[in-house]
Amino acid sequence: MTATHTRAANLVLTALESAVRAPSPHNTQPWRFEIGDDRIDVHLDPARVLTVVDPDGREARLSCGAAILNIQLALRASGRASAVHLLPDRARPAHLATVWLQGQCPVTPEDRAFARAITFRRSNRRPFADRPVARWIRHSLVRAASLEGASLALLERPAELDRLAGLLRHAEHLQSEDPAFQEELRRWTAGGGHRDDGVSPSAGGPRQAPGALLTLRSYPGAEDRPERPYESEPLVAVLSSFTDTPLAQLRTGQALQRVLLTGTTAGVSASFLSQPVEIGATRRELRELLGGQACPQAVLRFGYGFATPATPRRRPEAVSRPRSQ
Repeated sequence: MTATHTRAANLVLTALESAVRAPSPHNTQPWRFEIGDDRIDVHLDPARVLTVVDPDGREARLSCGAAILNIQLALRASGRASAVHLLPDRARPAHLATVWLQGQCPVTPEDRAFARAITFRRSNRRPFADRPVARWIRHSLVRAASLEGASLALLERPAELDRLAGLLRHAEHLQSEDPAFQEELRRWTAGGGHRDDGVSPSAGGPRQAPGALLTLRSYPGAEDRPERPYESEPLVAVLSSFTDTPLAQLRTGQALQRVLLTGTTAGVSASFLSQPVEIGATRRELRELLGGQACPQAVLRFGYGFATPATPRRRPEAVSRPRSQ
């Protein structure tokens, strides 16, 4: 192997190590990668699409969009530009993207900061400090979504937040009463930390004390955890696309990751409040709350939190293979 090929292989490995750090529902990691000399093909792994909670693969495509952005950011931090072609083959809808390696590019401090943030970003399901997120950070989060063609609506008015909280409670109740959903959730939280996917026991937060505004997802084993109060005035935001096609979902996944990494670089934690967008009726009501134009894709909670353990990830070699010619 020549020195040029070695450098390219190292670049691809760095990019894939970043790609697998993207968030995904129940940490399913629904992606596969094919590697060529100057390209990385990103594929949806249908075996890792949640059949109960995500039957059309919407959340899985969001996750793969986040992985695509991580690839681009990792390459930029290594001094290489890239070009992305989303959904390059209509006959193969599971082929989500091709990332082409381009020439050299200057590396900015922001490039390095985002690449570091990929490693440190966590979904933080624990209580946040009871103080408001700084105004400049709020503006930065909104701008991050717009840079990727999505919109981030901050629910800052009490009436909006109360309505969202009601949708959240209703959706959580429906899922808690759904045996198929609960069985799927158990499958992805089992294993006691001895697997490289799923939600590990250490990732769940403490039980919420009575009177909490937001209803967080209850993972198996939560009844054995201590009870603690959560923040009384949370910052909640809804990330939306302007259409609800697979292409829009991929782009919104890129926006999701840019928002999360922007928060990480600013010292802000985030967690998902996915229940309202996983049930058709509550998702439609959430769309009405936003004015009826946008398509809600993710609901996020932001705040100042303590560091949390990383969730397990499969190694790049377990999710990639050489591209067949």
